[in-house]
Amino acid sequence: MKFKLHSVSLLWRILFSTSIAITVLFAAMGWLLQDQFVRIASATLGDEARASFRAYESLWKARGDQLASISLILSRLPSVRSAFGTGDGATIRDSASEVWDQLSRPETLFLVCDPKGAVIASVAGLEGKDKSAEQMSQIAVVRSAARGFPKQARGFVTLGGRLYQIVITPVYVATTQDSALLNVLVAGIAVDADLVRELKNATGGSDFVFLAHGSVVASSLEPAAERALAPTSSAQRQVALLGSEYLQVAFPLTDIDGNAVGELRILRSFKGALDQITAVRSNLAVLWLGAVLAGIGLTYLLARRLLRPVDELDRAAAEIATGNYDVRVPVHGGGEIGRLAETFNSMCASIRKAREDLIRQERIATIGRLSTSIIHDLRNPLAAIYGGAEMLVDTKLSGAQVERLAANIYKASRQVQSLLQELADVTQGRGHAREVCRLREVVTAAYEPLAAMAESRGVAVQIDLEEDVELPLDRSPMERVFQNLLSNAIEAMPNGGSVNVRANRRDSEIVVSVEDNGPGIPASIAAQLFEPFVTAGKKNGVGLGLALSRETVVSHGGDLWSDSKEDGARFMLRLPV
Repeated sequence: MKFKLHSVSLLWRILFSTSIAITVLFAAMGWLLQDQFVRIASATLGDEARASFRAYESLWKARGDQLASISLILSRLPSVRSAFGTGDGATIRDSASEVWDQLSRPETLFLVCDPKGAVIASVAGLEGKDKSAEQMSQIAVVRSAARGFPKQARGFVTLGGRLYQIVITPVYVATTQDSALLNVLVAGIAVDADLVRELKNATGGSDFVFLAHGSVVASSLEPAAERALAPTSSAQRQVALLGSEYLQVAFPLTDIDGNAVGELRILRSFKGALDQITAVRSNLAVLWLGAVLAGIGLTYLLARRLLRPVDELDRAAAEIATGNYDVRVPVHGGGEIGRLAETFNSMCASIRKAREDLIRQERIATIGRLSTSIIHDLRNPLAAIYGGAEMLVDTKLSGAQVERLAANIYKASRQVQSLLQELADVTQGRGHAREVCRLREVVTAAYEPLAAMAESRGVAVQIDLEEDVELPLDRSPMERVFQNLLSNAIEAMPNGGSVNVRANRRDSEIVVSVEDNGPGIPASIAAQLFEPFVTAGKKNGVGLGLALSRETVVSHGGDLWSDSKEDGARFMLRLPV
């Protein structure tokens, strides 16, 4: 069964529209809020990532400054400078390590090189890992840093497969003419797991990944996420690692000459932002539900108040449909609904007045039509009374003839009385109740006043109707219908003839035919036969009989018409059973 919106009440349509409007509004607002929140979250994460880089820079600068200060202190100590002058690696290592261990962190790197970068002694960092230090026999960055001496140089370098931030400090010795470069101190901080954990804790949860030559050197990520990280360099962008979203910011790690030797990637997880978005969505859903319920409730109250006059109009219109034109609706205010109520009440009053006028006019028209019919129908009984009385006065009749004339006069007078009573009933608004009548009795009663005329003209009237044919009829008017048809047929045959009345049942109807073998219907009046004042061949006729007869039959739910016939005339009546 298809849903039809127009079959739903106006109130429910308003509530349905309100819920849809609120839902659409909240959906649009939710989308805008989510989009704005994502933008803000992305910008915030970017700022946090850059803040993490600044924190990293501050930490590295502090450690680098510490290394630089320790290196300067060592380079200026007389005992250390004396040990450097011996050129013996063991002596240099022993002398420098006493001071270095007291001032620096355990995980730092400290090498003593000659001016060309050859490692003389490994004080810290490489000792134990590469005791011979043969693989580190040449520190190439020392030669690069020498171009800037006597200033200290800083940068990143890979030594022994590890990434270091180093500080290179020259050690000079005074000569007779000028100072001479004695040795070079290489101090560094290793980039390892402890360092990235410290950075993560210091920056509030940012993940740090150090890469050198495309390989991860140190990372605060889980091993699986670390393996999923792309090794190639990338600019700031959003990455997905094991189903988690991260905002990634990449920064190059440069050596002393400014060349990139690695990369630092700072990743900020979207988890917190996504959790907040989920919370916002949940809050929006709760707000939407509350707003829909509140909106529907408020709309229901307002709509009920606004639609109350419409409901009153609807009920009043239903009352009018039942024929109650006295109904009125109260006028609420002076707005559109109030003006509509006033117009409706005025319309009801106008309809009532028009209906009363119509009933009055119909009653007058009915009285006029009935008066015309009665005047027409009075002619036959009055003629019978007049003729009978004339024969009683002018002719000597036998007792039987007198009795017969008296009976005819009595019947005619009763017919006149019945017609006048019918007129009085209509005038006073009383209708005639239909009764079940035998059709043969009605036709026979209509023929009796015409029997003498038919006999005098030599017309044989045959009523071929069964006794059990019964119909709901208004008896008197229907007797006049058959009397009019029989009278017309008899008058049309002054030299004799025959009239036959028959009936046939067709489904729920009875079709009656009245036919004669007279001259038939003149062609000049055949088309207008049932119109008022149409007549031909009758000295005293006014042309109302057939028109009134057809109107009577139609009022019974039937019809009266003429049928074509080679000789004579045939009239057909259709009446419902």
